[in-house]
Amino acid sequence: MRKRKVTSPLIFVLVSVLLVTASVLFLYNWKGFLKRGLDLEGGVYVLLEAQPSADTEADRDAIQRSLTIIRNRIDLLGVSEPVLQPEGENRIRIELPGLKDQSQAMEVIGRTALLTFKNSAGKVLLTGANLKTAYFTRGQYNEPEVALEFDAEGKEKFARASEEHLGEIIAIFLDEELVSAPKVQSVIKDGKAVITGIASAEEAGNIALMLRSGALPVELVELETRSVGPVLGENALRLSTRAGIIGLFLVIAFMLFYYRFAGLVADISLIIYVALVFMVLAVFKTTLTLPGIAGLILSIGMAVDANVLIFERVKEELGTGKTVLSAVNAGFLRAWSAILDANITTIIAALVLFLVASGPVRGFAVVLLTGILCSMFSAIFLTRLLLRLAVRSGLVKNAAYLGYRGYQDETV
Repeated sequence: MRKRKVTSPLIFVLVSVLLVTASVLFLYNWKGFLKRGLDLEGGVYVLLEAQPSADTEADRDAIQRSLTIIRNRIDLLGVSEPVLQPEGENRIRIELPGLKDQSQAMEVIGRTALLTFKNSAGKVLLTGANLKTAYFTRGQYNEPEVALEFDAEGKEKFARASEEHLGEIIAIFLDEELVSAPKVQSVIKDGKAVITGIASAEEAGNIALMLRSGALPVELVELETRSVGPVLGENALRLSTRAGIIGLFLVIAFMLFYYRFAGLVADISLIIYVALVFMVLAVFKTTLTLPGIAGLILSIGMAVDANVLIFERVKEELGTGKTVLSAVNAGFLRAWSAILDANITTIIAALVLFLVASGPVRGFAVVLLTGILCSMFSAIFLTRLLLRLAVRSGLVKNAAYLGYRGYQDETV
C-alpha cells in the first residue's frame, strides 16, 4: 500500500501568514482603493424633477439628455466620483461626495442655461445651440466677463444680426434673465461676443461652464437639497466600522471555541474573504455606502454559515468512523449542494434589488451579491485548501481538532 505523503507544517503556517498579512494590510488601507458614498464622505445631495413645457415633454429621453449635460457640468466642476441616476419617470438624483457648497452645486447643476440673443422687439436672433465655446475672462478694467465664440453657422447668423441691428441694442439673456444689453457698434464677423455685467469671477466661471456643457432640454425644479457634513460621514463610517470589527471578532471567537483548529482555519479564510470582497469592489469601482456596509456584514454571516455547514458535515463523516482526511473531503462534497441552494435564493433576491432599485438599495444589493459570490469561493476553495493542507501536514492530530466530541480516531 502506497504511503501518503506528509506536507511540512511550515507550508501551512507560511501560506496562512502571508495571506492574512496581505489581507490585513489591504483592509487597513482600504480608503485609498475604494471610493466612499455621500453618507460616508459628506457632500451635497440633490433631487430634481423635470417640468414639461409647451415645447418639450419631461419624458425618459429628456431625462437621459439632462443627465448627460449635468454629468458634463459636474465633471467640469471637478467633483470626484459623483452619483447621477434617474429616479422614477421624471426625477434625477444627484450625490456629490466631498462638495460642501450647496449654492454652487445648484447654480451649476439645476440651471437650464438657455442662451438667447434678442433685438429690442424681443425676437430671438441667435441661441446657444450655435455656441462653440465659452470661457471666463476679464475686461478692460479687470471686471469679470464671459467670452463667447460661435461655430460657422453661428458666425453667419451673428454677422447678419449685427448688420441688421447696427447702432441698436442686442440683449443677451440667460434663462430669460437679462445679463447684458450692449449696443452694436460695428458688424461682428468673427463670431465672438462678450457677456458683461457679471457680479463676480465665480459667477462668470459658472456661467461659462454651463454654456460649454449646453442647455438643459427641460426645466428642472429643485425638490430637495441637503448637505451631509464630513464630520457626520466620518462618525457614521467610524461607528459602522467598529460594529463590523466587533461582530467579526465575536464570530472568530465562536468559531475557535466551537470548532477548535477547524475554527482557526475558518477564521483565516474569513479575514481573507473580507479583503477579497473589498478588492472586488475596488476593481469594479463600486461606491461604498452605509447600506453597502450592512450588506457586507450580512454576507460575513453567510460566509460563516457556509463554514458551519461544511464542518457539521465533516463531523457527521467522522461519526461513521472515517479518517480525518476522508471525512474532510466527504464533508466538503456533501455540504456543497446545501451551500449552493442557500446562496442561490439570496443571489436571486440581490439581483432583483439591483435591477429594480436605485441609490442606497442598489448599493446594498451590489455589496451583498459580491459578498455571497466571494463567500462561496472562500468556503469551497480557500477553507478546503487550508484544511486539507493542515491535515496533510499533521497539524490535525485527531477528530477532536475539528470540534468532534465523539469517537476519537488517531488516524488522519
